[in-house]
Amino acid sequence: MTVNARLKDALRQMLAVLETERQAIAGLDLDAITEATRTKLGLCDRLDEADLASFDEECRAMSRAARDANEVNRQMRNLVAANIAARIDMLSGSPRLYGAKRYADMRA
Repeated sequence: MTVNARLKDALRQMLAVLETERQAIAGLDLDAITEATRTKLGLCDRLDEADLASFDEECRAMSRAARDANEVNRQMRNLVAANIAARIDMLSGSPRLYGAKRYADMRA
């Protein structure tokens, strides 16, 4: 398998893992999110070895698609975290219970 073929294979796998991660985030499946993270880190290690000069147009397009998918997943994770924080605030009756400012105020 040529270097370019291995690079394209890794990028295709990354796109598939990012889709799996998106579905896991949407389903709040912590085990699947964790596994997707491990797989992404392994693929990043493989992609780190790639020479950017060897990227053809298809590789650049897949790389951009992976970057965009990762950004969507990041935004989804942040929305889930914000939703959970809002629910905890509502249940506790005290907004920003876990906020850094409140912690700093308590220590002063």
